[in-house]
Amino acid sequence: MLQKMNKKSQIIFFAFMMAIVIIVLALGLIYSVKEAKDNARTSLDCTNTSISDYDKATCLITDISLPYFIGGLFALAGLIIGARIIFG
Repeated sequence: MLQKMNKKSQIIFFAFMMAIVIIVLALGLIYSVKEAKDNARTSLDCTNTSISDYDKATCLITDISLPYFIGGLFALAGLIIGARIIFG
Protein backbone atom coordinates (compact mmCIF):
# COMPACT_ATOMS: atom_id res chain seq x y z
CA MET A 1 0.00 0.00 0.00
CA LEU A 2 2.79 2.41 0.88
CA GLN A 3 4.64 1.70 -2.37
CA LYS A 4 1.52 2.43 -4.44
CA MET A 5 0.93 5.78 -2.73
CA ASN A 6 4.59 6.66 -3.14
CA LYS A 7 4.41 6.12 -6.91
CA LYS A 8 1.24 8.20 -7.10
CA SER A 9 2.85 11.10 -5.28
CA GLN A 10 5.90 10.88 -7.55
CA ILE A 11 3.68 11.06 -10.62
CA ILE A 12 1.83 14.10 -9.25
CA PHE A 13 5.12 15.81 -8.40
CA PHE A 14 6.45 15.07 -11.90
CA ALA A 15 3.25 16.51 -13.42
CA PHE A 16 3.67 19.69 -11.38
CA MET A 17 7.26 20.00 -12.59
CA MET A 18 6.21 19.54 -16.23
CA ALA A 19 3.42 22.10 -15.82
CA ILE A 20 5.82 24.62 -14.32
CA VAL A 21 8.24 24.06 -17.21
CA ILE A 22 5.44 24.74 -19.70
CA ILE A 23 4.37 27.89 -17.81
CA VAL A 24 7.95 29.19 -17.76
CA LEU A 25 8.23 28.38 -21.47
CA ALA A 26 5.05 30.34 -22.16
CA LEU A 27 6.26 33.32 -20.17
CA GLY A 28 9.64 33.20 -21.90
CA LEU A 29 8.11 33.07 -25.37
CA ILE A 30 5.77 36.03 -24.90
CA TYR A 31 8.25 38.65 -26.06
CA SER A 32 9.56 36.70 -29.06
CA VAL A 33 6.06 35.85 -30.27
CA LYS A 34 5.00 39.49 -29.77
CA GLU A 35 8.00 40.69 -31.78
CA ALA A 36 7.22 38.25 -34.59
CA LYS A 37 3.59 39.40 -34.56
CA ASP A 38 4.63 43.05 -34.75
CA ASN A 39 7.00 42.31 -37.65
CA ALA A 40 4.23 40.46 -39.50
CA ARG A 41 1.80 43.35 -38.96
CA THR A 42 4.39 45.81 -40.28
CA SER A 43 5.09 43.75 -43.39
CA LEU A 44 1.34 43.27 -44.03
CA ASP A 45 0.74 47.03 -43.71
CA CYS A 46 -2.14 46.47 -41.30
CA THR A 47 -2.47 50.17 -40.45
CA ASN A 48 -3.51 50.93 -44.03
CA THR A 49 -7.30 51.17 -44.36
CA SER A 50 -7.40 50.45 -48.09
CA ILE A 51 -6.04 46.88 -47.96
CA SER A 52 -8.07 43.96 -49.24
CA ASP A 53 -10.41 41.92 -47.09
CA TYR A 54 -8.00 38.99 -47.19
CA ASP A 55 -5.22 41.13 -45.79
CA LYS A 56 -7.58 42.50 -43.11
CA ALA A 57 -8.44 38.94 -42.12
CA THR A 58 -4.76 38.05 -42.01
CA CYS A 59 -4.10 41.06 -39.79
CA LEU A 60 -6.94 39.98 -37.49
CA ILE A 61 -5.59 36.44 -37.23
CA THR A 62 -2.13 37.84 -36.54
CA ASP A 63 -3.55 40.04 -33.78
CA ILE A 64 -5.23 37.17 -31.95
CA SER A 65 -2.36 34.71 -32.34
CA LEU A 66 -0.47 35.84 -29.21
CA PRO A 67 -3.31 35.39 -26.69
CA TYR A 68 -4.29 32.04 -28.20
CA PHE A 69 -0.71 30.76 -28.22
CA ILE A 70 0.04 31.75 -24.62
CA GLY A 71 -3.41 30.70 -23.44
CA GLY A 72 -2.98 27.34 -25.13
CA LEU A 73 0.29 26.73 -23.32
CA PHE A 74 -1.29 27.69 -19.98
CA ALA A 75 -4.24 25.40 -20.74
CA LEU A 76 -1.85 22.56 -21.53
CA ALA A 77 -0.11 23.07 -18.19
CA GLY A 78 -3.48 23.07 -16.42
CA LEU A 79 -4.52 19.91 -18.21
CA ILE A 80 -1.34 18.13 -17.16
CA ILE A 81 -1.89 19.06 -13.53
CA GLY A 82 -5.58 18.21 -13.62
CA ALA A 83 -5.10 14.89 -15.37
CA ARG A 84 -2.44 13.74 -12.93
CA ILE A 85 -4.50 14.73 -9.91
CA ILE A 86 -7.72 13.15 -11.19
CA PHE A 87 -6.35 10.07 -12.95
CA GLY A 88 -2.96 9.76 -11.26
